[in-house]
Amino acid sequence: MNSGKSGRNDGWAVETTAVHAGEHVDPATRASSPNLVMSVTFAPTELTGFSARDEKDYEGFVYARVGSPTVRQLEEKLAALEGAEAALCYASGIGAVHALIAGRLSQGDHLLMADTNYVAAAELARDTLPRFGIETSFVDTSHAEEVAAAIRPNTRMLWLETPANPTMRLCDIALLSKLAHAKGVRDVVVDSTFASPIGTNPIALGADFVVHSLTKYIGGHGDAMGGAVIGRKRDLDALNLEASVHFGGVLSPFNAWLILRGAATLPLRMRAHEELALAVARHLEAHPAVKRVFYPGLASHPQHALAKQQMRNFSGMMTFQTHEPGVEAARRMVKELEVIHYAVLAWPSPEPGLLDFHR
Repeated sequence: MNSGKSGRNDGWAVETTAVHAGEHVDPATRASSPNLVMSVTFAPTELTGFSARDEKDYEGFVYARVGSPTVRQLEEKLAALEGAEAALCYASGIGAVHALIAGRLSQGDHLLMADTNYVAAAELARDTLPRFGIETSFVDTSHAEEVAAAIRPNTRMLWLETPANPTMRLCDIALLSKLAHAKGVRDVVVDSTFASPIGTNPIALGADFVVHSLTKYIGGHGDAMGGAVIGRKRDLDALNLEASVHFGGVLSPFNAWLILRGAATLPLRMRAHEELALAVARHLEAHPAVKRVFYPGLASHPQHALAKQQMRNFSGMMTFQTHEPGVEAARRMVKELEVIHYAVLAWPSPEPGLLDFHR
């Protein structure tokens, strides 16, 4: 894990950052593309301890669970794309979620989480954390007054997701970060997977951590699973010792190499996603079988003004509600769609007829 704010990326356009941040010409081979280093063990030049606590005492790498050259290149690129100091990568998006929550919270702490978010994160908070003495409550984060009322003296973390899965609901990151910090909440976390670093940079809006499922937009090819936590270097140094080394859910170098490849085209892909999604959303909005479309780029989205203020790109995710009952419509779409294929369906939905197909 290394800093994305070395100064090398200062002033770069996001397209340049996506291609070149974290990468360098290999001094031995002069290779210009990132090396895939699959080695688990490394040979330090000086006598050193095996514990990650000794990492500060040596240069380079010792063991891939502590750090890998290929994974580190990806971490540096992600930190640069988010305008943050550092990043840590994990084996999946929910691996990153678990690492951050379990690595930062302790028995007796309270987690305040958005009531609409990624199902695995919600189930982790609802079903697993109580066994370890961490209480979670859920709140509509689109209403700041409800968030303020739900914060307790022992609330250590506010977990936001914007746009939210599957409703595409937004929350005001700057407003909620300021509110939470003023009331003594230590960590404001934003799951920004649906927005991507091209759409929103939560650190610049006051958040402490950003979480991404690298499996989605950043990887881009649907062939590599991964997750990332991005934030301040001092926080991630501590998280690396516990959540990476002790929990062990680290990212494979091969997956890191694949995701590095995908990240290079992220700005171009997100522009295409936004353009096509807006066209599809407008088409659906005018279709007689569709009751409502939820897409931040539409003027009809209830938080379109916030979207324009907070997002530079509206991404390619949308949800729509049909007049036909949801289960029947979903079954028919799964059976009859030819170009768009059934991959992941957000079900059960919070409202009848609310469909969230991943394009």
